Amino acid sequence: MNVRRAAKQDVAAIVEIYNEAVLNTVATFDTVPRTLEQQEAWFDAHGERHPILVAELDGAVVGWASLNPYSDRLAYERTAELSLYIHSSHRGQGIGQRLMTAVLETGKAAGLHTVLSRITEGNASSIYMHEKYGFAHVGVMKEVGTKFDRLLDVIMMQKML
Repeated sequence: MNVRRAAKQDVAAIVEIYNEAVLNTVATFDTVPRTLEQQEAWFDAHGERHPILVAELDGAVVGWASLNPYSDRLAYERTAELSLYIHSSHRGQGIGQRLMTAVLETGKAAGLHTVLSRITEGNASSIYMHEKYGFAHVGVMKEVGTKFDRLLDVIMMQKML
């Protein structure tokens, strides 16, 4: 498996992986699949400080991670929010760990100071992985999202780079 910076031609695979999570999981609070055009605009909005990485296996993108701007207010310019998604047929194979390591190292090299993650209640594997990588629990936002007819809490986690 190879982890590398994402290229524009990877956006179709990124949106396919993301949309599977939109439709079938609470890992994202998006409820409507994204279009290729929306994901291309998302890709174009990321610069050096906010990397997008992909995990490639046998020539196919099987996962991706990104560090996204936390806020457009300049005081937050060294803070990012993590996104990490693995293709449903490749989960549990260590791909997320490889992406997590690489995206955190890339973010630190780009000058980021802290990374935040919002994790939906019940996502024990994601919480475990974040704890393994030194993320601390910083709070719980109670019943802030509704998906699949359920009100859901979101756990906030943070890592200083």
